[in-house]
Amino acid sequence: MSVGELAGLLVAVFWAVLVTLLAVVLVRLSKVLKEATALVSAVTEQAVPLLVDAGTAVRSANEQLERVDEITANVQDAAANANALSSTVAATIGGPLVKVAAFSYGVRKAVARQQGTAALPEQADRDALARLVRAEVRAATAPRRGGLLARVRRAVRG
Repeated sequence: MSVGELAGLLVAVFWAVLVTLLAVVLVRLSKVLKEATALVSAVTEQAVPLLVDAGTAVRSANEQLERVDEITANVQDAAANANALSSTVAATIGGPLVKVAAFSYGVRKAVARQQGTAALPEQADRDALARLVRAEVRAATAPRRGGLLARVRRAVRG
């Protein structure tokens, strides 16, 4: 055998090994593709019913939301009616009720004066009441201690 024939034989063996390895890789790749195809078909078979069920659930939820919207509108109408009713009652009964209260107060004052026992507070009660009023006025008009930061701290402390 010559060197050229030996080189050709080595190249042929190398190509044969390479082709064998490529054939093994292609066989394995075909198995992987078959499994992937089976997996995709199984997922498709299971996903389609799930999507149908999801669509049904969404439609049902939409129907329920429409019902809730109707209920909310009815509740708003009822609240508006109750508000109107209370305003009407307050306007109808409130005015005369205030007048009756004022009239009864006037009658009580007149009866007390007629009997000579005017319901005037005693001097000690007047003095105590005056002190309380002055203290409230001082507290309301006293300059506030500290600035905004001090007020925030007091508010946070409770």
